[in-house]
Amino acid sequence: MEIFSSYNLIIGTSLTIILSFIFNGIAKKTNIPSVLMLIILGIVYQYGIKTFGAESPDFMDELKVLGTVGLILIVLEAALELKLKREKLVPIFKSLVISLLGLVASAYAAAIILKALVDGMTMQSALLYATPLSILSSAIIIPSVAGLSEDKKEFHVYESTFSDILGITMFYFLAGKLNPAEDTGVAGFGFNLILTIIISLIVSYGIILIFQKIKSQVKLFLLIAVLLLLYGLGGKIHLSSLIIILIFGLVIANMKLFFQWKLENLLDYEKAKAIYHELHVITAETAFVVRTLFFVIFGITITLSSLLNLKVALISILIIISIYLIRYVLLRIFVGKDISPQLFIAPRGLITILLFYAIPAEAMVPGFEPGILLFVIIGTSLIMTGGMIRDKRMKGAVLTPEEVEAAADAEVEFIMNTTTDLSEIEATDNDDIDEETISN
Repeated sequence: MEIFSSYNLIIGTSLTIILSFIFNGIAKKTNIPSVLMLIILGIVYQYGIKTFGAESPDFMDELKVLGTVGLILIVLEAALELKLKREKLVPIFKSLVISLLGLVASAYAAAIILKALVDGMTMQSALLYATPLSILSSAIIIPSVAGLSEDKKEFHVYESTFSDILGITMFYFLAGKLNPAEDTGVAGFGFNLILTIIISLIVSYGIILIFQKIKSQVKLFLLIAVLLLLYGLGGKIHLSSLIIILIFGLVIANMKLFFQWKLENLLDYEKAKAIYHELHVITAETAFVVRTLFFVIFGITITLSSLLNLKVALISILIIISIYLIRYVLLRIFVGKDISPQLFIAPRGLITILLFYAIPAEAMVPGFEPGILLFVIIGTSLIMTGGMIRDKRMKGAVLTPEEVEAAADAEVEFIMNTTTDLSEIEATDNDDIDEETISN
C-alpha cells in the first residue's frame, strides 16, 4: 500500500487538524503550548513513516510557503486585535521599546556566543544567525496569553507583534548587507520603511472602500488573496511587506480613528464593520490550520539526534540564559516588580524556523548545527509553560495564611459586637463569615 496515497494524505491531514483542536483544549487547561504537542506529533509521524519503510518526502518548499502564509495571517490576526486609543499609547510605546531593545540585545549576546563557539562564524554571519533566535513567537504567545489579565495580555500581543515586525526587518537588513547590490545603507533602509508605510496606508484605504461596495457573499478569501498578493509584490520590490499587512489590520480595526474629517463620508461604517468581524473569524480559523500543518511538518523534518550533541546543548543553554537575563533587566526597568509571568513568556517558534531557512547561501556556516534552533524553541517553550503554570497556581490560591488570620480576627470582632437579640442575630446571619472557608 502506498503510504502517501491521496486517501492517506486526506486522512492524515484531517486527523492532524482534529488533534490540533484537542491540543488547544489541553493547552488551556495545562498551559503546555500546543505548538510543542504539534512538533511531537510530527516526530511521531516521522518515525511512523520510517516504520512502514518509506522515506519522508522533502517538505522544505512546503514548509517555507506554509511558514510565510502563517506569518502573514498571525500578524494580521494580531493587528485586528490592536485598538489604538489614547489611553493605550503608553502601553504600546512601552511594548515597542521593550521588544526593540530585547531584540537587539538578545541578538548581539547570541552572536557573541555563536562567534566564540561555532567554527567559521564571523560576527556578521553570527548576527544574521542570531536574529531569528532573538524574535518572540507571536504564533505561540498570542494563543497562550488569553487567560491573563487584560493589561498583561495586551502587553504580550503588542510586544510579540512588534518583535515579529522588527525582527524580520532587522534580518533582511543584515542579509542585504551581505549583497552589495541590495545594500542601500541605513538612509536607504529608512527611506524604504517610510515609503512602505505610506503605500500601506493608501492601499489599506483603497481596499476597505472597494470591498465595502462588493455585494458578493464570498469576498473574504478574495481579500486575503489581495493581501497575500501585496505581500509578494512588496517583497519583489524590496518593501517591508509585513508592514503592509500590519497597517491594513490596524486601519480596519480602528476605522473611526483613520476615517475622520472628509474621509468619514466615504466610509459605510456598518458594512466595513461587518467585513472586519468576518475577517477576524476567517483569519483566526485559517491561521489555526496553517500553524497546525507548519509545526507538524517541521516535526517530521527535524533530526532529534542533534539534541544529544553536547556542543549544541552548551550553545543553546547559553543563548537561553542570555535571553532571560536581558528580559529580566528590561522588564524590571520598564515594568517594575510585577513581571510574572511576563518574564517567562519569551518562546521562539515559527519565525525563528522560517528565517533560518531564508539565510542566504553566501552566509551559510557549515559548522552551525540546526539542532540549536530546536533546542532553543523547546527550551523557551518549556520555560514559558513552567512560568504560566506557576502563575496559575498562585492565582488559584483562595486565601493566604495572613488573609485567613485576618478573617478569623474579623469574625471574633463581629461576634463580640453582635447583639443577643434573636431578631438581630437572624438579620445578620447572611453576613456571617463562612467558617468552612476559613478553616480551608
